[in-house]
Amino acid sequence: MGFLRSTALLAALPLALAQNGTNSSTPNPFNNPGAVSGQTSPPKYPTPWGEGLGDWDDAYAQAREFVSQLTLLEKVNLTTGVGWEGEKCVGNTGAIPRLGFKALCLQDSPLGVRFADFVSAFPAGITVGATWDRELFYQRGYEMGTEHREKGIDVQLGPAIGPIGRHAAGGRNWEGFSPDPVLSAVAVHGTVKGIQDAGVIACTKHYIGNEQEHFRQGGPNLTSAISSNIDDVTMHELYVWPFAEAVRAGTGSIMCAYNQVNNSYACQNSYLQNYILKNELGFQGFIVSDWAAQHAGVASALAGLDMTMPGDVAFDSATSYWGPNLTVAVLNGTVPQWRLDDMAVRIVASWYYVDRDTNQLEEGPNFSSWSQDTFGFQHAYAEEGYTRINDHVDVRNEHRDAIRKVAADGTVLLKNNGALPLSGKEKLTTVFGSDSSENPWGPNGCVDRGCNNGTFAMGWGSGTANFPYLVTPLEAIKYEVLSNGGSVESVIDNYAYSQQAALAHRVSQVGGACIVFANAAAGEGYIIFDGNEGDRNNLTLWDDGDALINNVASECNNTIVVMHTVGAVLVEPWYEHENVTAIIWAGVPGQESGNAITDVLYGKVNPGGKTPFTWGLTRDSYGPSDVIYEPNNGNGPPQDNFVEGIFIDYRYFDRFNETPVYEFGYGLSYTTFSYSNLQITAREAPSYQPTTGETPEAPTYGTISNRTADYLCPEGFEFIFAYIYPCLNSTDLRTASNDPEYALNYTWPVGSSDGSPQPRVPAGSADSLGGNAGLYEVLFTVTVDVTNDGEIAGDEVAQLYISLGGPNDAVRVLRNFDRKGIEAGATETYSFDVTYKDLSNWDTAAQDWLISSYPKTAYVGSSSRKLPLSGPLNIAGSPGGYSPPGKYGPPKQRYVRH
Repeated sequence: MGFLRSTALLAALPLALAQNGTNSSTPNPFNNPGAVSGQTSPPKYPTPWGEGLGDWDDAYAQAREFVSQLTLLEKVNLTTGVGWEGEKCVGNTGAIPRLGFKALCLQDSPLGVRFADFVSAFPAGITVGATWDRELFYQRGYEMGTEHREKGIDVQLGPAIGPIGRHAAGGRNWEGFSPDPVLSAVAVHGTVKGIQDAGVIACTKHYIGNEQEHFRQGGPNLTSAISSNIDDVTMHELYVWPFAEAVRAGTGSIMCAYNQVNNSYACQNSYLQNYILKNELGFQGFIVSDWAAQHAGVASALAGLDMTMPGDVAFDSATSYWGPNLTVAVLNGTVPQWRLDDMAVRIVASWYYVDRDTNQLEEGPNFSSWSQDTFGFQHAYAEEGYTRINDHVDVRNEHRDAIRKVAADGTVLLKNNGALPLSGKEKLTTVFGSDSSENPWGPNGCVDRGCNNGTFAMGWGSGTANFPYLVTPLEAIKYEVLSNGGSVESVIDNYAYSQQAALAHRVSQVGGACIVFANAAAGEGYIIFDGNEGDRNNLTLWDDGDALINNVASECNNTIVVMHTVGAVLVEPWYEHENVTAIIWAGVPGQESGNAITDVLYGKVNPGGKTPFTWGLTRDSYGPSDVIYEPNNGNGPPQDNFVEGIFIDYRYFDRFNETPVYEFGYGLSYTTFSYSNLQITAREAPSYQPTTGETPEAPTYGTISNRTADYLCPEGFEFIFAYIYPCLNSTDLRTASNDPEYALNYTWPVGSSDGSPQPRVPAGSADSLGGNAGLYEVLFTVTVDVTNDGEIAGDEVAQLYISLGGPNDAVRVLRNFDRKGIEAGATETYSFDVTYKDLSNWDTAAQDWLISSYPKTAYVGSSSRKLPLSGPLNIAGSPGGYSPPGKYGPPKQRYVRH
């Protein structure tokens, strides 16, 4: 595989602010410029070099000192994985034995340690998102990070905020938190902080536009992967927003995605990586490719990629775009030394930033991803190095308690006609549906959870972990009922219609409850289950769930429905049935599933979760944007035009007056709450000033010899089969590169090797993370009183929405929230800060966040459509709401999207 040969892809580099366009298969009601088939993006070079911004200064000082000691081969070893199945983790870099720097271990997943035993199976991101609880965001992250640390992992491949959830049917939505950028941003901030406070590098993923599984890596007869075509405003106001918060939280790593963005692969898209992530957001960590998402050598290096995983071109191919080819590229001047040095510094700085130097296990990872056996091969693919590979270390600690709490607090009560909570003393309790019971193959019986047997507690794919156990709803309900001396029976076969009807009929005769469990699963696209290639083919319940519910409800006058789903499902066939007395969404709850749902059903936990997405009446309710299931561009890359812009989920429903079944942010309680006393206070803040000036010049660390003989692989060295090494097999660079066209003249982007001082961008920063520090200045504080009007204590999530007022703006957007427990009869005051960024739009001409002249209004309530309180946000007293000179910036004309 030729390193330089592959850079023909460079012509397809970065992201455009394009013209009108639509998916060919769907109408476009949005008139959205910048989402058109075939659009490209502007090249942005050179790659910004890390400066130690924010609180990274100490880590950078240590990293610079360390990298200054490294040879060329040692620097390359840091950047390149050793190959799939080359070591014990799913991703492993080379080590630097001379200085005692161990190989880095990168390991899935966003909800626990993948491929290991004696670890916890945490609730998925969508469930913790439904808690709307900042403390739980952090706690879950901290406990996951602790388990990764104690297994010897350096980088946890999570959290996930891409996909954000553009499509309700998206296969991996459950790994993330919500299709709302602010809820996702707050959740990712807390999760990153938690993981990294535990001493492990968080790798926030997938950057960016990875919104469906179909064609994300191409497909049969396709030339390349799907292209997500996104305009500049939508990119900033929706998709980048949570990534900016991850950067503010200090995420040490960000994973670039498989897909293309505006017809340039995400991992070599200079606009996304150089301009937005490293320049505008001031990201100080390293960008790592998704596994085999690198498609070129020099092109990806110059476009900002810092680490390639798993290191080989294709799994176990024994070839690499980097490794020895990166060594060649530095020696022949194609990749400047400062670029390689910056890669190394970013990686090592992330290591120091989370104190890996004091948290790394001396013996390295104490498990193997490739076998559960105690003894096996250190190098699994090569079948070399037979040794002890698993120590079976139990790292779960007492995490089950927090797992149970997250699952219960993330449970959403959607309907309750007085049926809940149950007393535990019902005459007869009956349970229906396979979703209530055991997987007959065991909880880990399906590879990477790629099936839907028994109760659904985890989606499938790389975002999984092994269950240490799985408490099913049926066994937990049995325990509860029997503890109270009751009677409980079940029918777990979804297709045993007559048995269901007979048992349900008995409940109506003697009194009691019929609890029906149903589900809908999804996952990563490399697993196809029941015809679902990762993405769901439809939004209905699986395994005849609708028929199951209707069959029971037709006979039982107290039918309680519990759904474990990856996201919204269509409930129209039964949600208004007079015998369906309660409906619960229990999400993707993890190992404590049964205990958590029993806590809610029997009132040990008063439900306080709010749905983190919108429930539509039909699939069409979500608008014309949908998963592309069939190629739409011949054998070229499928073109996915994000014509809807920022209008996804509740923003679409509000914009087009679509009535949801259950709106975003909705959730009932066993008590009731009332809102009063809205107060809006203007805060003193400095004038917003666009960033100006230049960076320092690119630094280099150490010297590199021009003698190619210094970089030859040692004579007599015993090579591991298919392992990726940084050394050369020849002093002739053309021969070493294995590139038959090495002598041809390649054209590289203008400025890509320029290490001179570079201009800073207006929305960027010279000293802070996440962009210009002025974006996060507080302009208003909004307070509101919430009273618990019921007779029991409960949690309420108060939500602040803002109308930005413009014709192209959403009706309202979430901008802040808080969850508090309130005693019966008590009142709590909620306080919300509103920042400059919260009130701004992205202006493509200024390339900055600007407050428009349209009036701004704050709304507070219990959901996106239950907002009883509102008030104007009069910026500096201006009736038009615009920014007067000398306060929040110069006056702006009415905002028009470009």
